Amino acid sequence: MLDEAVICAISTAPGTGAIAVVRLSGKGCFALADEVFISPSGKKLADCLPNTVHFGQLQEEEDVIDEVLVAVFRAPHSFTGEDSVEISCHGSVYIQQRILQLLVNKGARLAAPGEFTQRAFLNGKMDLSQAEAVADLIASSSSAAHKMALRQMKGGFSAELIKLRAELLHITSLLELELDFSEEDVEFADRSELRRIAGNIEKLLTRLCRSFSLGNVIKNGVPVAIVGNTNVGKSTLLNTLLKEDKAIVSDVAGTTRDTIEDTINLQGIAFRFIDTAGIRHTDDIVENIGIERTFAKIGEASVVLLLTDLSRGADCFESYYSQVKEKISPEAELLIVLNKTDKAQDILTTLETIKLLTSGEKIIAISAKTGANLEQLTDELVNTVNTHALHTGDVIVSNIRHYEALSHARDAVIRAIAGLDSGLSGEFISQDIRECLHYLGEITGEITTDEVLGNIFKHFCIGK
Repeated sequence: MLDEAVICAISTAPGTGAIAVVRLSGKGCFALADEVFISPSGKKLADCLPNTVHFGQLQEEEDVIDEVLVAVFRAPHSFTGEDSVEISCHGSVYIQQRILQLLVNKGARLAAPGEFTQRAFLNGKMDLSQAEAVADLIASSSSAAHKMALRQMKGGFSAELIKLRAELLHITSLLELELDFSEEDVEFADRSELRRIAGNIEKLLTRLCRSFSLGNVIKNGVPVAIVGNTNVGKSTLLNTLLKEDKAIVSDVAGTTRDTIEDTINLQGIAFRFIDTAGIRHTDDIVENIGIERTFAKIGEASVVLLLTDLSRGADCFESYYSQVKEKISPEAELLIVLNKTDKAQDILTTLETIKLLTSGEKIIAISAKTGANLEQLTDELVNTVNTHALHTGDVIVSNIRHYEALSHARDAVIRAIAGLDSGLSGEFISQDIRECLHYLGEITGEITTDEVLGNIFKHFCIGK
């Protein structure tokens, strides 16, 4: 599967910048670079020490393209595990494209998306879960997502899987050894000890599977639906949180007829806020479509902010509180937000009345217009995300492919445990253990196919 041809690509962001980096990797990349790079000392890159940087010019025949710095990396001590060259040039789009064309004319080919990282995987520089973490690290848009991806890229997840595989191999080797002596009726494996080990493995796989709900929201942003009656200040709250006029605000009921979304970073965690159409009875066909979408977003959200207008009292709250409770996901958090404290006359009476109508949810009184008590609201939003695992170093699963493989592996271990409990023959138990090993191997890339690799790396950016 490993193609050793010289590949090239621009590794910096598209467009004009102060500096751009063009990357080369593959067998013969030094000789190819020496055809276009001229050092003032006349020294060839092929003769340079590894991990060194050299100043010079890139030339096409007698035409100077740019003054550049060239970094030299020798196999196996490079990102890809191959001989590699990185050319730092001026960030003109014309210069970047000219250099790429020159390298292609000299025999290199343009790299496919993620091909540098794919070569790193194929050359044993990282396993497949670490390679996927590279893409997550590049795409991270918050402190929490960055920390999670970096931990996985450094091998935190892989280390857990290595320990699991070692224990599973120990179990299956003892069971399969018995099969070789089946006629002598020899038992090498202590069934109670195997049951204990398998039980511990099942608990760890269950914990990893459960961590996916946290990992997924950290990676993609926590979806927060802002819902409530018309004119309770949903759009004002969105605008205040975003610090821009994203949603139209007016005194006309039913102004928001569709969902409006935007993402902000709160204390290192990305939140996707969704402003929705106000919940009310109406004969307007378009507005009713918007209300249907509101209920759909309530079901999809991890956090629902149910707004009510303090200045109207508690009269209009109970009916749409029950509607929201019916639609909200069992795993989602519901925060009740009493808005317009700047207009309300008797806050305490309304607060006590609403407490009696609810099921013990957290209630926060704010003014979206003046910003009063918004800090408490943002603190409560952050508290809905269990970041304990991030701070303790626990492994968090954020990749759907990993989650599905872990779920299959857990199912196989559960079957093995059931077999041990019922005294099933060792060959059947061993088959379930082997199936578990297979799924864990799919995560790290010990068991993989060209199709799987192609599907993973096609989502990478070119040049990485």
